[in-house]
Amino acid sequence: MIFDFSNYGELLPLVTNSLIAAVLLGLAGGLIGIFVMTRDMSFAVHGISELSFAGASVALLIGFDVVAGSVAGSLLAALIIAVLGTRAKDRNSIIAVLMPFGLGLGILALSLYPGRASNKFGLLTGQIVSVSETSLEWLAAISILVILTLAVIWRPLSFSSLDPEVARARGVKTGPLAIVFLILLGLAVAASVQVVGALLVLSLLVTPAAAALRVTSSPKLAPVLSVAFALTAAVGGILLALGGGLPISPYITSVSFAIYLVCRVIAYARKVRA
Repeated sequence: MIFDFSNYGELLPLVTNSLIAAVLLGLAGGLIGIFVMTRDMSFAVHGISELSFAGASVALLIGFDVVAGSVAGSLLAALIIAVLGTRAKDRNSIIAVLMPFGLGLGILALSLYPGRASNKFGLLTGQIVSVSETSLEWLAAISILVILTLAVIWRPLSFSSLDPEVARARGVKTGPLAIVFLILLGLAVAASVQVVGALLVLSLLVTPAAAALRVTSSPKLAPVLSVAFALTAAVGGILLALGGGLPISPYITSVSFAIYLVCRVIAYARKVRA
């Protein structure tokens, strides 16, 4: 049997923190994902997640807070990309260098960690009951900070994302905005790693926004759809994982990918009719 929901009521309280975290990450990831797509920085998400994984792994090895280690790794990667990757070509090469380094460092730290194998595996693929009270407080603070900061800089960030040269000519400080955005992206990645794992953060920070932009170009509707898709994938994936007996990530990524496929079909159907 693939799913067994016979004791669903007993299992649901065990993932209350994970569900709250999923809602927070769905909101933050859905919003920031729109800018990830418009700024063509999907590759950066994966690069930051590798150093986030390294930071979390090192923190786990030395007995430090895993979320703090994940945040430190993400912010370090974001700052490196922001300072050295001003051009797209430079940014991609820097990310390509950071990814194997972060993954290698993380694997080294996990191989030296003497604790349970589930803790190691969870950093890569997520765990259904991995969000403790302390971790939830961290995640709530990070998500709220990302959402509020995006709300403040939404208009100039949208302008600079769509046409940076015109925005710069109109007096928008595109350089500082780019650094702030990368810091926010680093925080969002660090938060997502705690639920879905380092290898599959794209399913929350890229796929929902990519799906939304397939069915609408409206600057108001696209973020709404992106958030709705991210929430559906995150919360729905956790609820499905309760009856599946597997890590969260396969369910979240499957729901997210299914939404993307449906949106592609809708976009194709519209194109054919037009």
